[in-house]
Amino acid sequence: MTEQELEILRFPIGKFIRPDGFSNELVKQWIADIQSFPERLKKETLHLSDEQLNTQYRPDGWTIRQVIHHCADSHMNSIIRFKLAITEEKPIIKPYMEDKWAELPDSKMDIRPSLQLIEGLHSRWTVLLNSLHQNDLNKSFVHPEHGREIYLYVNVALYSWHCNHHLAHITELKKRKNWN
Repeated sequence: MTEQELEILRFPIGKFIRPDGFSNELVKQWIADIQSFPERLKKETLHLSDEQLNTQYRPDGWTIRQVIHHCADSHMNSIIRFKLAITEEKPIIKPYMEDKWAELPDSKMDIRPSLQLIEGLHSRWTVLLNSLHQNDLNKSFVHPEHGREIYLYVNVALYSWHCNHHLAHITELKKRKNWN
């Protein structure tokens, strides 16, 4: 497999492009992506067999099962970061080692608990995101690994992309394997 082919498997919708600003329309679209993610994810995964769930979406990549559990882990961390940024002045957040989390025993279990967690989490997250005003979206947190402020509007865009990025890992694998 060529490096270009691997890059397409790694980033099926392209790499995240950081927005320089935002409009109400863009924010609404990003929130809609986040809100609809649990249903879209369930639709694509609940019917899959254990063998399919244990299939890597690319060589040296995670399995579909790990991707689902990763989304639960990542989105839990994200909503906490949002709440910290809304309630504190430029908090320094705690990063986590997503690759190591993906190897923990709970990333090999049944996907239904993570799908339920994602559903409840996204329900709450959507209410929170829809309540934000423009000045809230300009609040930020500091990510120590990057050494810079991350504005909430950028994080909404990032998680819209994150949802679609990981869903595309699953849907593109299903297309390649003719699992539809």
